[in-house]
Amino acid sequence: MAPLSVHIKHAGKVYDVQLQTDQPPTVFKDAIYQVTGVPPERMKVMIKGGMLKDDHDWKKVGPKEGQTFMVIGAAGELPKPPEKPIVFLEDMDDSELAQVVAYPVGLVNLGNTCYMNSTVQALRAIAELQTALNASSPTGIPTQLKQLFGGMTHTTEPVTPSSFLSDLRRAFPQFAEMSRAGGAMKAFGGIYAQQDAEECWSQILQALKEVPGLPGPSSSGSSSKSFIEQYVGGEMRRELKCDEAPEEPPTITTEKVLKIECNISITTNYMLSGIMDALDGHLEKNSPSLGRQAIYSTRSRLSRIPSYLTVHMVRFAWRADINKKAKIMRKVKFPTELDVIDIVTDELKEKLLPVNRRLQELEKDRAERRKIRKRTKVVASSSSKEKDVEMTDVSVTTSTNVDDGPSKEVAGGELEDESVYREKELKELEGLVHADLRADIGSSVSGMYELVAIITHKGAAADAGHYMSYVKRSVFHPISRKPGEPGIPDDDEDWYKFDDNKVSIFPKEKLTTLDGGGEDSSAYVLLYKAKPLA
Repeated sequence: MAPLSVHIKHAGKVYDVQLQTDQPPTVFKDAIYQVTGVPPERMKVMIKGGMLKDDHDWKKVGPKEGQTFMVIGAAGELPKPPEKPIVFLEDMDDSELAQVVAYPVGLVNLGNTCYMNSTVQALRAIAELQTALNASSPTGIPTQLKQLFGGMTHTTEPVTPSSFLSDLRRAFPQFAEMSRAGGAMKAFGGIYAQQDAEECWSQILQALKEVPGLPGPSSSGSSSKSFIEQYVGGEMRRELKCDEAPEEPPTITTEKVLKIECNISITTNYMLSGIMDALDGHLEKNSPSLGRQAIYSTRSRLSRIPSYLTVHMVRFAWRADINKKAKIMRKVKFPTELDVIDIVTDELKEKLLPVNRRLQELEKDRAERRKIRKRTKVVASSSSKEKDVEMTDVSVTTSTNVDDGPSKEVAGGELEDESVYREKELKELEGLVHADLRADIGSSVSGMYELVAIITHKGAAADAGHYMSYVKRSVFHPISRKPGEPGIPDDDEDWYKFDDNKVSIFPKEKLTTLDGGGEDSSAYVLLYKAKPLA
Protein backbone atom coordinates (compact mmCIF):
# COMPACT_ATOMS: atom_id res chain seq x y z
CA MET A 1 0.00 0.00 0.00
CA ALA A 2 1.38 3.42 -0.97
CA PRO A 3 2.35 5.68 1.97
CA LEU A 4 0.35 8.78 2.78
CA SER A 5 1.98 12.21 2.77
CA VAL A 6 0.94 13.86 6.04
CA HIS A 7 2.03 16.84 8.15
CA ILE A 8 3.35 16.94 11.71
CA LYS A 9 2.93 20.05 13.85
CA HIS A 10 5.24 20.31 16.84
CA ALA A 11 6.36 23.36 18.82
CA GLY A 12 4.92 25.74 16.21
CA LYS A 13 6.70 24.08 13.29
CA VAL A 14 5.22 21.89 10.57
CA TYR A 15 7.04 18.91 9.07
CA ASP A 16 6.21 16.61 6.18
CA VAL A 17 6.46 12.87 6.83
CA GLN A 18 5.31 9.63 5.24
CA LEU A 19 2.71 7.46 7.00
CA GLN A 20 2.74 3.78 6.07
CA THR A 21 -0.63 2.32 6.98
CA ASP A 22 0.64 -1.23 6.50
CA GLN A 23 3.16 -0.71 9.32
CA PRO A 24 2.42 -0.35 13.07
CA PRO A 25 2.16 3.11 14.66
CA THR A 26 5.63 2.62 16.18
CA VAL A 27 7.11 3.03 12.69
CA PHE A 28 5.18 6.29 12.24
CA LYS A 29 6.42 7.54 15.62
CA ASP A 30 9.98 6.71 14.63
CA ALA A 31 9.53 8.82 11.48
CA ILE A 32 8.28 11.69 13.67
CA TYR A 33 11.30 11.26 15.94
CA GLN A 34 13.62 11.63 12.95
CA VAL A 35 12.30 15.14 12.20
CA THR A 36 11.29 16.47 15.63
CA GLY A 37 13.75 14.80 17.98
CA VAL A 38 10.95 13.75 20.35
CA PRO A 39 11.72 10.19 21.56
CA PRO A 40 8.76 7.81 20.92
CA GLU A 41 8.44 7.00 24.61
CA ARG A 42 7.90 10.71 25.42
CA MET A 43 5.74 11.42 22.38
CA LYS A 44 1.99 12.04 22.26
CA VAL A 45 0.41 12.00 18.80
CA MET A 46 -3.09 13.42 18.89
CA ILE A 47 -5.80 11.80 16.76
CA LYS A 48 -9.56 12.08 16.65
CA GLY A 49 -10.92 10.80 19.95
CA GLY A 50 -7.67 10.81 21.89
CA MET A 51 -4.03 9.83 21.53
CA LEU A 52 -2.39 7.42 19.07
CA LYS A 53 -1.37 4.16 20.76
CA ASP A 54 1.20 1.66 19.52
CA ASP A 55 -1.42 -1.04 19.07
CA HIS A 56 -3.92 1.17 17.20
CA ASP A 57 -5.37 -0.18 13.95
CA TRP A 58 -4.86 2.37 11.15
CA LYS A 59 -8.18 1.32 9.59
CA LYS A 60 -9.99 2.54 12.69
CA VAL A 61 -7.92 5.73 12.86
CA GLY A 62 -8.63 6.49 9.19
CA PRO A 63 -5.72 8.81 8.29
CA LYS A 64 -6.04 10.85 5.11
CA GLU A 65 -3.64 12.30 2.58
CA GLY A 66 -2.42 15.73 3.70
CA GLN A 67 -3.79 15.36 7.25
CA THR A 68 -2.00 17.28 10.02
CA PHE A 69 -1.15 15.51 13.29
CA MET A 70 -0.43 17.46 16.48
CA VAL A 71 2.60 16.12 18.38
CA ILE A 72 3.27 16.91 22.03
CA GLY A 73 6.53 16.08 23.78
CA ALA A 74 9.93 17.47 24.75
CA ALA A 75 12.56 17.03 22.06
CA GLY A 76 15.93 15.60 22.89
CA GLU A 77 18.99 15.65 20.69
CA LEU A 78 18.04 15.14 17.04
CA PRO A 79 19.34 11.91 15.50
CA LYS A 80 22.50 12.65 13.56
CA PRO A 81 22.55 11.71 9.88
CA PRO A 82 25.11 9.07 8.91
CA GLU A 83 28.52 10.38 7.87
CA LYS A 84 28.16 8.36 4.66
CA PRO A 85 24.99 7.73 2.68
CA ILE A 86 23.29 4.44 3.59
CA VAL A 87 23.93 1.83 0.91
CA PHE A 88 21.90 -1.37 0.76
CA LEU A 89 23.60 -4.69 0.11
CA GLU A 90 21.54 -5.30 -3.03
CA ASP A 91 23.09 -2.17 -4.62
CA MET A 92 26.73 -3.13 -3.98
CA ASP A 93 29.21 -4.72 -6.34
CA ASP A 94 31.36 -7.73 -5.39
CA SER A 95 34.27 -5.67 -4.04
CA GLU A 96 31.98 -3.55 -1.85
CA LEU A 97 30.23 -6.66 -0.55
CA ALA A 98 33.54 -8.27 0.37
CA GLN A 99 34.45 -5.22 2.44
CA VAL A 100 31.09 -4.91 4.16
CA VAL A 101 30.70 -8.53 5.27
CA ALA A 102 33.88 -8.15 7.31
CA TYR A 103 32.07 -6.00 9.87
CA PRO A 104 28.51 -6.41 11.18
CA VAL A 105 26.71 -3.17 12.07
CA GLY A 106 26.40 -1.55 15.48
CA LEU A 107 23.44 -0.03 17.34
CA VAL A 108 22.95 3.63 18.24
CA ASN A 109 22.85 4.42 21.96
CA LEU A 110 19.55 6.17 22.69
CA GLY A 111 20.59 7.34 26.16
CA ASN A 112 21.90 4.76 28.65
CA THR A 113 20.81 1.90 26.36
CA CYS A 114 24.19 0.16 26.10
CA TYR A 115 22.74 -2.65 28.26
CA MET A 116 20.14 -3.34 25.53
CA ASN A 117 22.51 -2.89 22.59
CA SER A 118 25.03 -5.37 24.00
CA THR A 119 22.24 -7.87 24.72
CA VAL A 120 20.85 -7.69 21.17
CA GLN A 121 24.30 -8.16 19.64
CA ALA A 122 24.94 -11.22 21.82
CA LEU A 123 21.55 -12.67 20.86
CA ARG A 124 22.64 -12.57 17.22
CA ALA A 125 25.07 -15.38 18.09
CA ILE A 126 22.04 -17.71 18.26
CA ALA A 127 21.74 -18.35 14.53
CA GLU A 128 18.69 -20.59 14.89
CA LEU A 129 16.79 -17.76 16.61
CA GLN A 130 16.67 -15.73 13.41
CA THR A 131 15.43 -18.81 11.55
CA ALA A 132 12.67 -19.33 14.12
CA LEU A 133 11.63 -15.66 14.03
CA ASN A 134 11.47 -15.61 10.24
CA ALA A 135 9.41 -18.81 10.18
CA SER A 136 6.77 -17.45 12.56
CA SER A 137 4.44 -14.48 12.92
CA PRO A 138 5.17 -13.33 16.48
CA THR A 139 3.87 -10.22 18.21
CA GLY A 140 5.36 -7.68 20.60
CA ILE A 141 9.06 -7.97 21.39
CA PRO A 142 9.63 -10.98 19.09
CA THR A 143 8.21 -8.95 16.17
CA GLN A 144 10.43 -5.98 16.96
CA LEU A 145 13.48 -8.22 17.34
CA LYS A 146 12.71 -9.87 14.01
CA GLN A 147 12.50 -6.47 12.32
CA LEU A 148 15.63 -5.25 14.09
CA PHE A 149 17.64 -8.29 13.04
CA GLY A 150 16.38 -7.84 9.49
CA GLY A 151 17.37 -4.20 9.44
CA MET A 152 20.83 -4.99 10.78
CA THR A 153 21.50 -7.37 7.88
CA HIS A 154 20.41 -4.96 5.14
CA THR A 155 22.49 -1.88 5.87
CA THR A 156 26.10 -0.87 6.37
CA GLU A 157 25.44 1.89 8.91
CA PRO A 158 24.57 1.72 12.64
CA VAL A 159 20.89 1.01 13.26
CA THR A 160 18.69 3.08 15.59
CA PRO A 161 16.64 0.57 17.67
CA SER A 162 13.97 3.03 18.83
CA SER A 163 10.96 0.79 18.06
CA PHE A 164 12.51 -2.20 19.83
CA LEU A 165 13.38 -0.03 22.83
CA SER A 166 9.81 1.31 23.05
CA ASP A 167 8.35 -2.22 23.09
CA LEU A 168 10.93 -3.37 25.63
CA ARG A 169 10.04 -0.55 28.03
CA ARG A 170 6.35 -1.12 27.52
CA ALA A 171 6.63 -4.86 28.23
CA PHE A 172 9.05 -4.43 31.14
CA PRO A 173 8.49 -1.05 32.87
CA GLN A 174 11.69 -1.34 34.92
CA PHE A 175 13.64 -0.43 31.78
CA ALA A 176 11.73 2.87 31.63
CA GLU A 177 12.89 4.04 35.07
CA MET A 178 14.26 7.57 35.13
CA SER A 179 17.62 8.48 36.57
CA ARG A 180 17.72 10.27 39.90
CA ALA A 181 20.47 12.44 38.46
CA GLY A 182 20.18 14.47 35.32
CA GLY A 183 20.38 18.08 36.40
CA ALA A 184 18.98 20.42 33.76
CA MET A 185 17.71 17.47 31.73
CA LYS A 186 14.88 17.05 34.24
CA ALA A 187 13.24 20.08 32.68
CA PHE A 188 12.92 18.08 29.47
CA GLY A 189 11.47 14.98 31.03
CA GLY A 190 14.66 13.62 32.62
CA ILE A 191 17.02 10.93 31.40
CA TYR A 192 16.61 7.19 31.59
CA ALA A 193 18.56 5.22 34.16
CA GLN A 194 21.23 2.67 33.30
CA GLN A 195 19.85 -0.87 33.52
CA ASP A 196 21.26 -4.37 34.05
CA ALA A 197 22.25 -6.26 30.88
CA GLU A 198 21.74 -9.68 32.49
CA GLU A 199 18.21 -8.69 33.49
CA CYS A 200 17.61 -7.46 29.94
CA TRP A 201 18.93 -10.77 28.58
CA SER A 202 16.64 -12.79 30.87
CA GLN A 203 13.54 -10.70 30.15
CA ILE A 204 14.01 -10.85 26.38
CA LEU A 205 14.39 -14.63 26.58
CA GLN A 206 11.15 -14.81 28.56
CA ALA A 207 9.41 -12.70 25.91
CA LEU A 208 10.75 -14.97 23.17
CA LYS A 209 9.07 -18.01 24.70
CA GLU A 210 6.07 -17.40 22.45
CA VAL A 211 8.21 -18.12 19.36
CA PRO A 212 7.42 -21.68 18.17
CA GLY A 213 10.13 -24.31 18.19
CA LEU A 214 11.86 -25.61 15.11
CA PRO A 215 10.92 -29.04 13.73
CA GLY A 216 13.41 -31.88 13.78
CA PRO A 217 15.04 -33.36 10.64
CA SER A 218 12.47 -36.15 10.42
CA SER A 219 9.40 -34.21 11.55
CA SER A 220 7.12 -31.67 9.97
CA GLY A 221 5.36 -28.68 11.46
CA SER A 222 6.27 -26.89 14.68
CA SER A 223 7.56 -28.50 17.82
CA SER A 224 5.41 -28.67 20.96
CA LYS A 225 8.18 -26.74 22.72
CA SER A 226 8.95 -23.09 22.20
CA PHE A 227 12.22 -22.16 20.52
CA ILE A 228 13.69 -20.95 23.81
CA GLU A 229 12.80 -24.24 25.53
CA GLN A 230 14.48 -26.11 22.71
CA TYR A 231 17.74 -24.22 22.20
CA VAL A 232 18.35 -22.14 25.34
CA GLY A 233 16.44 -23.86 28.13
CA GLY A 234 17.94 -26.48 30.41
CA GLU A 235 16.58 -28.59 33.25
CA MET A 236 18.05 -28.64 36.73
CA ARG A 237 17.65 -31.57 39.13
CA ARG A 238 18.04 -30.51 42.77
CA GLU A 239 18.55 -32.90 45.68
CA LEU A 240 18.11 -31.77 49.29
CA LYS A 241 19.45 -34.14 51.94
CA CYS A 242 19.53 -33.75 55.73
CA ASP A 243 23.06 -34.06 57.08
CA GLU A 244 21.83 -34.74 60.63
CA ALA A 245 19.28 -37.39 59.68
CA PRO A 246 20.72 -39.71 56.97
CA GLU A 247 17.64 -41.91 57.13
CA GLU A 248 15.37 -39.03 56.10
CA PRO A 249 14.43 -39.43 52.39
CA PRO A 250 15.99 -36.73 50.20
CA THR A 251 13.77 -34.16 48.51
CA ILE A 252 14.23 -34.12 44.74
CA THR A 253 12.85 -31.40 42.47
CA THR A 254 13.31 -30.52 38.81
CA GLU A 255 12.97 -27.07 37.32
CA LYS A 256 13.52 -25.43 33.96
CA VAL A 257 16.36 -22.90 33.79
CA LEU A 258 17.59 -20.41 31.20
CA LYS A 259 21.05 -19.95 32.72
CA ILE A 260 23.52 -21.31 35.22
CA GLU A 261 25.24 -19.04 37.69
CA CYS A 262 28.85 -18.60 38.69
CA ASN A 263 29.09 -17.41 42.29
CA ILE A 264 32.14 -15.28 43.00
CA SER A 265 33.71 -15.41 46.46
CA ILE A 266 37.12 -14.37 47.78
CA THR A 267 38.46 -17.79 46.74
CA THR A 268 36.96 -17.99 43.23
CA ASN A 269 39.63 -17.95 40.53
CA TYR A 270 37.99 -20.00 37.78
CA MET A 271 34.49 -19.94 36.33
CA LEU A 272 33.89 -23.68 36.70
CA SER A 273 34.68 -23.61 40.42
CA GLY A 274 32.25 -20.70 40.83
CA ILE A 275 29.58 -22.73 39.04
CA MET A 276 30.18 -25.68 41.37
CA ASP A 277 29.84 -23.36 44.37
CA ALA A 278 26.45 -22.28 43.05
CA LEU A 279 25.32 -25.87 42.44
CA ASP A 280 26.44 -27.39 45.74
CA GLY A 281 25.99 -25.92 49.18
CA HIS A 282 24.29 -26.07 52.56
CA LEU A 283 21.22 -24.47 54.09
CA GLU A 284 19.27 -24.63 57.31
CA LYS A 285 15.61 -25.62 57.30
CA ASN A 286 13.06 -27.47 59.40
CA SER A 287 13.49 -31.25 59.40
CA PRO A 288 10.19 -33.19 59.55
CA SER A 289 11.95 -36.26 60.97
CA LEU A 290 13.87 -34.36 63.67
CA GLY A 291 11.15 -31.82 64.40
CA ARG A 292 13.63 -28.93 64.46
CA GLN A 293 15.93 -26.81 62.32
CA ALA A 294 18.72 -28.85 60.74
CA ILE A 295 21.51 -28.53 58.20
CA TYR A 296 20.82 -29.80 54.70
CA SER A 297 23.17 -30.39 51.79
CA THR A 298 22.02 -29.24 48.39
CA ARG A 299 23.28 -30.81 45.17
CA SER A 300 22.11 -29.54 41.79
CA ARG A 301 22.94 -31.03 38.41
CA LEU A 302 21.70 -30.40 34.88
CA SER A 303 19.43 -33.13 33.55
CA ARG A 304 19.10 -31.41 30.17
CA ILE A 305 21.65 -29.18 28.44
CA PRO A 306 20.67 -26.91 25.53
CA SER A 307 22.56 -26.03 22.37
CA TYR A 308 23.17 -22.56 23.82
CA LEU A 309 24.21 -22.40 27.46
CA THR A 310 24.14 -19.07 29.29
CA VAL A 311 26.52 -18.50 32.22
CA HIS A 312 25.83 -15.56 34.51
CA MET A 313 28.85 -14.27 36.41
CA VAL A 314 27.23 -12.99 39.61
CA ARG A 315 29.23 -9.77 39.86
CA PHE A 316 26.57 -7.65 41.54
CA ALA A 317 25.52 -8.40 45.12
CA TRP A 318 23.68 -6.57 47.89
CA ARG A 319 25.97 -5.24 50.64
CA ALA A 320 24.19 -4.75 53.95
CA ASP A 321 27.01 -2.62 55.36
CA ILE A 322 26.47 0.13 52.77
CA ASN A 323 22.82 -0.74 52.07
CA LYS A 324 23.24 -0.90 48.30
CA LYS A 325 24.17 -3.19 45.44
CA ALA A 326 27.89 -3.33 44.70
CA LYS A 327 30.10 -4.84 42.03
CA ILE A 328 32.44 -7.75 42.77
CA MET A 329 35.68 -6.80 41.03
CA ARG A 330 37.52 -10.11 41.48
CA LYS A 331 39.33 -11.60 38.49
CA VAL A 332 37.72 -14.88 37.40
CA LYS A 333 39.14 -16.80 34.43
CA PHE A 334 36.64 -18.22 31.96
CA PRO A 335 37.35 -20.88 29.30
CA THR A 336 36.77 -20.50 25.56
CA GLU A 337 35.97 -24.22 25.51
CA LEU A 338 33.73 -25.69 28.20
CA ASP A 339 33.07 -29.33 29.06
CA VAL A 340 30.01 -29.62 31.33
CA ILE A 341 30.23 -33.37 31.88
CA ASP A 342 30.90 -32.81 35.61
CA ILE A 343 27.82 -30.66 36.21
CA VAL A 344 25.21 -32.98 34.67
CA THR A 345 23.29 -35.82 36.30
CA ASP A 346 24.72 -39.33 36.23
CA GLU A 347 21.95 -40.44 33.87
CA LEU A 348 22.74 -37.69 31.37
CA LYS A 349 26.48 -38.21 31.72
CA GLU A 350 26.11 -41.83 30.64
CA LYS A 351 24.32 -40.69 27.47
CA LEU A 352 26.85 -37.97 26.68
CA LEU A 353 30.15 -39.77 27.33
CA PRO A 354 30.51 -41.80 24.10
CA VAL A 355 30.30 -38.70 21.91
CA ASN A 356 32.11 -36.53 24.45
CA ARG A 357 35.20 -38.74 24.63
CA ARG A 358 35.40 -39.45 20.91
CA LEU A 359 34.93 -35.79 19.96
CA GLN A 360 37.82 -34.82 22.24
CA GLU A 361 40.02 -37.39 20.51
CA LEU A 362 39.02 -36.18 17.08
CA GLU A 363 39.68 -32.57 18.03
CA LYS A 364 43.29 -33.48 18.79
CA ASP A 365 43.54 -34.96 15.30
CA ARG A 366 41.99 -31.82 13.81
CA ALA A 367 44.47 -29.61 15.63
CA GLU A 368 47.32 -31.79 14.36
CA ARG A 369 46.13 -31.49 10.77
CA ARG A 370 45.97 -27.71 11.10
CA LYS A 371 49.58 -27.63 12.31
CA ILE A 372 50.67 -29.83 9.42
CA ARG A 373 48.96 -27.65 6.84
CA LYS A 374 50.50 -24.50 8.29
CA ARG A 375 53.99 -26.02 8.33
CA THR A 376 53.53 -27.39 4.82
CA LYS A 377 52.59 -23.91 3.57
CA VAL A 378 55.71 -22.46 5.19
CA VAL A 379 57.95 -25.08 3.56
CA ALA A 380 56.24 -24.66 0.20
CA SER A 381 56.66 -20.90 0.39
CA SER A 382 60.35 -21.23 1.22
CA SER A 383 60.93 -23.65 -1.64
CA SER A 384 59.46 -21.21 -4.15
CA LYS A 385 62.00 -18.60 -3.07
CA GLU A 386 64.96 -20.95 -3.02
CA LYS A 387 64.98 -22.15 -6.61
CA ASP A 388 68.22 -24.06 -6.14
CA VAL A 389 66.59 -26.32 -3.61
CA GLU A 390 64.40 -29.04 -5.06
CA MET A 391 61.74 -30.47 -2.82
CA THR A 392 60.38 -33.83 -3.90
CA ASP A 393 58.46 -34.63 -0.75
CA VAL A 394 57.41 -32.80 2.38
CA SER A 395 56.70 -34.64 5.59
CA VAL A 396 56.08 -33.28 9.05
CA THR A 397 56.40 -35.20 12.30
CA THR A 398 54.05 -34.02 15.03
CA SER A 399 52.64 -35.39 18.26
CA THR A 400 49.12 -36.77 18.22
CA ASN A 401 48.66 -35.91 21.90
CA VAL A 402 48.84 -32.54 23.57
CA ASP A 403 50.94 -34.08 26.37
CA ASP A 404 53.70 -35.02 23.88
CA GLY A 405 52.83 -38.69 23.95
CA PRO A 406 53.41 -41.11 21.04
CA SER A 407 53.95 -39.35 17.72
CA LYS A 408 53.31 -40.30 14.13
CA GLU A 409 54.49 -39.06 10.77
CA VAL A 410 51.96 -37.55 8.40
CA ALA A 411 52.85 -36.47 4.90
CA GLY A 412 51.64 -32.92 4.47
CA GLY A 413 51.22 -33.39 0.75
CA GLU A 414 48.99 -36.39 1.34
CA LEU A 415 46.40 -34.58 3.42
CA GLU A 416 42.98 -34.34 1.81
CA ASP A 417 40.63 -31.37 2.09
CA GLU A 418 39.51 -30.91 5.67
CA SER A 419 35.90 -31.36 4.56
CA VAL A 420 36.68 -34.97 3.61
CA TYR A 421 37.84 -35.79 7.14
CA ARG A 422 34.93 -33.94 8.71
CA GLU A 423 32.40 -35.90 6.68
CA LYS A 424 33.85 -39.20 7.89
CA GLU A 425 34.03 -37.96 11.50
CA LEU A 426 30.44 -36.75 11.39
CA LYS A 427 29.20 -40.14 10.28
CA GLU A 428 31.10 -41.84 13.10
CA LEU A 429 29.95 -39.41 15.80
CA GLU A 430 26.32 -39.47 14.72
CA GLY A 431 26.39 -43.22 15.20
CA LEU A 432 27.42 -42.67 18.84
CA VAL A 433 24.63 -40.18 19.69
CA HIS A 434 22.15 -41.59 22.20
CA ALA A 435 18.64 -42.00 20.80
CA ASP A 436 17.11 -39.84 23.57
CA LEU A 437 19.44 -36.95 22.77
CA ARG A 438 18.90 -37.31 19.02
CA ALA A 439 15.15 -36.97 19.56
CA ASP A 440 15.55 -33.91 21.82
CA ILE A 441 15.77 -31.11 19.24
CA GLY A 442 17.96 -28.23 20.39
CA SER A 443 19.85 -30.15 23.08
CA SER A 444 23.60 -30.73 23.21
CA VAL A 445 24.62 -34.29 22.37
CA SER A 446 28.22 -34.09 23.62
CA GLY A 447 28.35 -31.71 26.59
CA MET A 448 31.18 -29.81 24.91
CA TYR A 449 30.79 -26.10 24.19
CA GLU A 450 32.63 -23.21 22.60
CA LEU A 451 32.32 -19.59 23.72
CA VAL A 452 30.58 -17.46 21.07
CA ALA A 453 29.43 -14.27 22.83
CA ILE A 454 30.26 -12.21 25.93
CA ILE A 455 28.50 -9.25 27.54
CA THR A 456 30.84 -7.20 29.70
CA HIS A 457 30.41 -4.44 32.27
CA LYS A 458 32.89 -1.62 32.64
CA GLY A 459 33.09 0.49 35.81
CA ALA A 460 32.97 0.07 39.57
CA ALA A 461 29.33 1.00 40.25
CA ALA A 462 26.53 -1.55 39.95
CA ASP A 463 23.93 0.93 38.68
CA ALA A 464 26.20 2.81 36.28
CA GLY A 465 29.12 2.06 34.01
CA HIS A 466 29.06 0.82 30.43
CA TYR A 467 28.09 -2.46 28.78
CA MET A 468 29.71 -3.89 25.64
CA SER A 469 29.51 -7.21 23.86
CA TYR A 470 31.98 -9.43 22.04
CA VAL A 471 30.93 -12.00 19.44
CA LYS A 472 33.07 -14.60 17.69
CA ARG A 473 33.72 -13.85 14.01
CA SER A 474 32.57 -17.28 12.86
CA VAL A 475 29.06 -16.37 14.04
CA PHE A 476 28.77 -13.95 11.12
CA HIS A 477 30.98 -15.62 8.50
CA PRO A 478 31.21 -19.23 7.31
CA ILE A 479 34.19 -21.41 8.17
CA SER A 480 36.37 -22.25 5.17
CA ARG A 481 37.66 -25.84 4.96
CA LYS A 482 38.39 -26.12 1.24
CA PRO A 483 41.16 -24.37 -0.72
CA GLY A 484 39.82 -21.20 -2.32
CA GLU A 485 36.51 -21.46 -0.46
CA PRO A 486 35.18 -18.06 0.73
CA GLY A 487 35.01 -17.55 4.47
CA ILE A 488 37.39 -17.41 7.40
CA PRO A 489 40.03 -20.04 8.28
CA ASP A 490 39.00 -22.99 10.41
CA ASP A 491 41.23 -21.83 13.27
CA ASP A 492 40.47 -18.11 13.12
CA GLU A 493 39.05 -17.24 16.53
CA ASP A 494 39.19 -13.45 16.42
CA TRP A 495 36.15 -11.61 17.75
CA TYR A 496 34.06 -8.53 17.04
CA LYS A 497 33.78 -5.88 19.73
CA PHE A 498 30.44 -4.07 19.83
CA ASP A 499 30.61 -0.73 21.64
CA ASP A 500 27.16 0.61 20.72
CA ASN A 501 27.55 1.96 17.16
CA LYS A 502 31.29 1.26 17.06
CA VAL A 503 32.35 -2.16 15.76
CA SER A 504 35.96 -3.33 15.68
CA ILE A 505 38.09 -6.48 15.55
CA PHE A 506 39.05 -7.87 18.96
CA PRO A 507 42.04 -10.29 18.81
CA LYS A 508 41.53 -13.66 20.51
CA GLU A 509 44.74 -13.10 22.49
CA LYS A 510 43.05 -10.24 24.35
CA LEU A 511 40.08 -12.27 25.65
CA THR A 512 41.91 -12.82 28.94
CA THR A 513 41.69 -9.07 29.58
CA LEU A 514 37.95 -9.60 30.15
CA ASP A 515 38.53 -11.79 33.21
CA GLY A 516 37.98 -8.81 35.49
CA GLY A 517 40.05 -7.66 38.44
CA GLY A 518 39.54 -3.91 38.00
CA GLU A 519 37.22 -1.25 36.67
CA ASP A 520 37.82 -2.19 33.04
CA SER A 521 35.44 -4.49 31.14
CA SER A 522 34.65 -7.71 33.00
CA ALA A 523 32.80 -10.72 31.61
CA TYR A 524 29.24 -10.65 32.96
CA VAL A 525 27.10 -12.87 30.71
CA LEU A 526 28.73 -15.60 28.62
CA LEU A 527 27.02 -17.55 25.85
CA TYR A 528 28.38 -20.99 25.00
CA LYS A 529 27.34 -22.91 21.88
CA ALA A 530 27.36 -26.71 21.68
CA LYS A 531 30.28 -27.79 19.55
CA PRO A 532 29.30 -29.12 16.14
CA LEU A 533 30.16 -32.75 15.50
CA ALA A 534 31.96 -31.80 12.30
